[in-house]
Amino acid sequence: MRLKSSSVLCALAVAVFAALGGCAAPANPNQTPAAAQGVYFMEPANGATVTSPFKVKFGVKGMEVQAAGDQLANVGHHHLLINLESKPKGEIIPFDDAHIHFGKGQTETMVTLKPGTYKITMQFADGFHLSYGKDMSATMMVNVK
Repeated sequence: MRLKSSSVLCALAVAVFAALGGCAAPANPNQTPAAAQGVYFMEPANGATVTSPFKVKFGVKGMEVQAAGDQLANVGHHHLLINLESKPKGEIIPFDDAHIHFGKGQTETMVTLKPGTYKITMQFADGFHLSYGKDMSATMMVNVK
């Protein structure tokens, strides 16, 4: 009887730990997301040391890449946010040096940055540049020589 109680308590503890996210690993920004929709970096690899300018290739799952201008369901375009976090869902992505827009529907680009370590966040947004939120973003680090 004692063995059964211990087994049940152990199973319950594991279930609670998993439900609280204790077993979850951070998402890999270079892998296709497990969710039905998401974005990922095809290139460069997270933590890569690169020489400026360097190529960045965007991946998207479950949505269509299209030029900005129309607000359609499951359609959008990429943005790169330099040393910034993802934008909340529905927030407009500003036009400035830290927010690079790819409103023509580009899926790759050459990025020029001064030497240093950078956090680069890819943010997918609709045709009016309204963010699809954290679920449609990926963040990685690069070291620029």
